[in-house]
Order: sequence, then C-alpha cells, then structure tokens
Amino acid sequence: MIGAVFFSVLAALLALLLYQKMSAPFLCVDLIHYLKLRSYRKTLQTRMQQGILTYLDCFLYQARKNPNKPFIIFEKQTLTYQDVDYRSNQFARVFRLHGFLKKGDIVALLMCNEPDFICVWLGLCKLGCEVAFINVNIKAKSLLHCVHSCGAKTVVAGTEETLSELKRDDMAVWVVDHTAPSEDFNSVLDKLEHMSGESLSELPKVDIMSNFLFIFTSGTTGLCKAARLGHFKAIMSMAFFEMCGASSDDIIYITLPLYHMSASLLGIGGCIQLGATCVLKKKFSASQFWKDCVQHNVTVVQYIGELCRYLVNHPVVPEERTHRVRLAAGSGLRLDVWKKFAQRFGRIKIREGYGLTEASIGFLNYTDEIGPIGRASYFNKLSMPFEVLKYDPQSNEPVRADSGRCIRANIGEAGILVAPLTAINQFLGYAGNKVQSEKKLLRDVFKAGDVYFNTGDLLLQDHRDFLYFHDRIGDTFRWKGENVSTTEVSEVVGLLEFIKEASVYGVTVPGREGRAGMAAIVLQHDHKLNGPQLFNHLARALPAYAWPRFLRVQTSLDVTETFKQKKMQLVQEGFNVDIIRDPLFYLDISQKDYIFMTGSVYQDIVSGKINL
Repeated sequence: MIGAVFFSVLAALLALLLYQKMSAPFLCVDLIHYLKLRSYRKTLQTRMQQGILTYLDCFLYQARKNPNKPFIIFEKQTLTYQDVDYRSNQFARVFRLHGFLKKGDIVALLMCNEPDFICVWLGLCKLGCEVAFINVNIKAKSLLHCVHSCGAKTVVAGTEETLSELKRDDMAVWVVDHTAPSEDFNSVLDKLEHMSGESLSELPKVDIMSNFLFIFTSGTTGLCKAARLGHFKAIMSMAFFEMCGASSDDIIYITLPLYHMSASLLGIGGCIQLGATCVLKKKFSASQFWKDCVQHNVTVVQYIGELCRYLVNHPVVPEERTHRVRLAAGSGLRLDVWKKFAQRFGRIKIREGYGLTEASIGFLNYTDEIGPIGRASYFNKLSMPFEVLKYDPQSNEPVRADSGRCIRANIGEAGILVAPLTAINQFLGYAGNKVQSEKKLLRDVFKAGDVYFNTGDLLLQDHRDFLYFHDRIGDTFRWKGENVSTTEVSEVVGLLEFIKEASVYGVTVPGREGRAGMAAIVLQHDHKLNGPQLFNHLARALPAYAWPRFLRVQTSLDVTETFKQKKMQLVQEGFNVDIIRDPLFYLDISQKDYIFMTGSVYQDIVSGKINL
C-alpha cells in the first residue's frame, strides 16, 4: 500500500515536472536568476550597514581584504589592490595641496586606458570630487562643449591628449607627466613623488542617491550630452560580471575605453566587486586579442558587438583555439556575429546584456538561447519593472488611446522600452541640458501623474518571453507603408561572404513618401560586389520593401569609440552622386541586380523616370 502511494506521488511529480518543462521551460532559470539578484541586493544591504556605500568604498574594502592580489595588469606592469590604493592616495594629496580641489568640485578626466586613469579617478573620489569622463578622441568644439556642459573647472589629461583647445580657455589643466608642455599647464608626476601614499585621515561623506559621475553619450547624431550617474547606479552596475557567472578567481580582459560606462563601471567595477584581476589593454586589437588571452591566462572577456565582428572577420590565429576563455560578457552582439563567434572560438559561454548610461533599466540573457538580450519573465518584471509601448514610426512617439494613455505593444510587435522612475531606476538628467532631460521622460503613461524613462530603443517580446533588441528610434524608417528595421537588414546583408560590414539607413527620395533603404558596405579583401547574389539573398530573406534600394561601397565604416556606427552624415549625403566619391549602385529589380549609378541615372531617379 505504502509502495503504491509512493509511486503514485512520484509519478505525479514527474508529470508535473514534465508539464512545467513543456509549458514553462525557463521557469527554473528565471527563478534562479531572480534569487541570485536578490542575494546580491541582500549582500549590498549588509555591506551598506558596514559603511560600504559607494564605488570607492567597494574598492577600499577589496584593498583591505586582498591587498597583495593583482588588480591591474597593463603591458609589463602589475599593480595590486594595495598599489592602486597607495598611488590614488598620492594623487589625492597632489590635487588637494596644489590644485585646491575639494568635495563637490567637478573634474574632467581626459586619459587613455592606463592604470593611472583608475588611480587618478579613485584619488579624485577620495576628495569627494565628481569626475567627468571625456572621450580622448574629440577635439576643438566638441571638447570644449563637453568640459563646459558638465561644469568642470579643472581638467586632468594624459600625456598623449591634445591640450591646445583648453589653453585658450579659463581652465586649470593638469598633465599626468613629470613635466608640463608649457607654463599654461601643471604637471602631476613630479609632485606625486613627494606625496605620502598612506590613507587619507578622513574621506568625505556622500549621499548614495547623489551624483557620482558624468559620462557622455556617444554623439552619433550630434554633440554629446553629459549624463549624470548616481552612486547607487554605480554600485548596481558593479554586479554585472557576478550576474554573468564570473568569480574572484577569474582573470578578466578589458579592451574597451575606460571613459565609457561599459569599461569603467561594469568592467573595472565588476572586477572590484569580485576582487578579481583585470588585464587592461590600451586599445582593442583584433590581431593581439587571443594572443593576450593566452599570455595572461584570461578566463573572461568583456565585449561590445562590433568588437566581436572584428574578431570573426580577422584571419585565423593559433591562439584562438588554445586560450582558456570560458565566458564572454557584454552587449550589442548581433545574431549573425553571435553564431560565427560561438562556432569559431571554442566553448565560450556568451552572456549578452542590455543597459543604458542614463538609467538603471537593464537585462541579461542568462540562458543559452542565441539572439535575445534578456527575458521579460514575471520574476524579472518584479525586480525591475518595465513596459514595451506601441509607437508611431513617423513621429517616433508612443501611440496614445483616446483616453490619452499609452498602449502596450503586442507580443511579437516592436515597441518603445520604457521604465518607471523609482529609487532603484534613477534618471538624474543631463548636465546643463534641461530640454534634453525632459525629452527623455514620458508623463501620464498609464495614469495621471506617472513618469517613465523613455529609452528610445525598440524591443520585441516573443511568445516565450524572450526580449530582442529591434532598433533605435530613428533607425527604423518607413518605406511603401511598411516599417523597416535597419538592424534586421544589416544582419541579413552581413551574412554574405563577400561583405565584411554593413550599415543600413533610410534616405529621402524626391517625390516619394517615407525613406528608401540604403546600405553602406565594406567588401572583404580580394572580393568584389556580386549584385545578383546579393539580390537573390535579399529576396529569400526579406520582404521587398526592406531591400536596400541603394548601395554605397566604402573602404571602412565611420564608427564611434565604442564601435557604434555613425549614420548622420550618410543620411545627409543620401545617394547624391554629385557629393559622394564612393561607388554607388541602385537596385534594378527587372535585372535582379545592383547597377552602377551614373549622374544621368541619378537624375532619372530624382525626376521619377526610374521607378524604385
């Protein structure tokens, strides 16, 4: 009798498990991730009770706990956690004694990837300064705009940066070198040698909800905006590697520029959170990537999508199969590159995420499903509320019902990702730009008085609750009454073996509604454009309205320092043969081929003689 009951219960449990696997196959991994996130927040609360409240506090905690553990490996240098703590104390004393810096001062940091970027940053944090990370590649007007917009009165620059633009401005400029290029600048390292590296007697107290950093948006469509990042967002960002499955035993390779959030908060911050070792690269190199991984026994790499594209396009090197990398964590990995990366470089677990500089809304694909950026499960919405709204591609605004409230997008329909502003999901705005700050907010979304942050990104949720990045608002264009996703078309075009890179955008055609698709492409070495093959490939993969009507063959694509494609100039130049020197082609559907565009053909298209 007892045996029969036991087997009945066992059969019922197995049936229940089978039903769960079929009806909710990702329930267990969703729950495990949720509990992992809850555990991290609990650890955070415990640390806060111990006085560990900020990014700096987390670093000092590791410096006390693991003083002799290697923290930064850079070229032939190895700095322990204690070394970085000591040197950052010296920097703090130089800037306090000679630069008269104090709590609340805003300092612009203009340095390339090197250990002193981190030491200077932490030293300024120890004085209570708010640091603004400046892109080292910008010049003249853009540089001055960045410095002025965040309110900085002091600039700390590396030895390689161009400083002539700042010389004419009323700005205190410190150069991290033993000598200054002229009397208009101040040198740092000669003074550093005389400073004590012992801990400062007292560190300024900070409000965890106050501003910590200024990080500038990429500026793909104009001048950069200085996004304010709070202390709370910073310490939440430090959980990234831990959530991806990294540990304190890992050696983590970071090649992204430190002046961007991905490298500074998720990357370096993630290493600090774990107490792990970081191998820091001055600049990403596809030819050196796997060699560095082998040399330093790297186990975790941080990526952005285009970095992975460069790796899969690079010729085979022996080290790409002899490395010990087990985890790649990052964002922006397109489906075509994802598949090639997974097939080519061994058994590397990929953890694709999604996040923003300005706000704390984010996702992580903690499954082995290829393509999604995360999940929209019940548990994830419980920990980080968000919505995906219907939108109008003409106005780029959410669609509102007659009641004036927004409408949720359907399953399988791309919509605008928004998130309610809460204590966890802060938006501190853009420094000196109230108009742009207000534009990021949606009010009265579902009820009077509610406020949501508008990410400006289009996401799609499928029937299994996976979330996919679809496009950025403005990158989606409308042609022949249909919406075209530039991301989707780029992925399809990039699958052809003779195409190395593709950037898709919409261009205006006189007398036509909407925008016609155009692709700027880079051909593989020793390959030529095969128009008929491209046409047949597009015909198989995409509806006719999504086919690029024009091609622009370039030697390279213009990208930002985080490899985001710059499209503004491409859109402005359109397909005008009078101003474009690159070879241009147009789609002749009757010939099923892309035909070289001459001046007379261009005029026929503009006049309407050639029908698109």
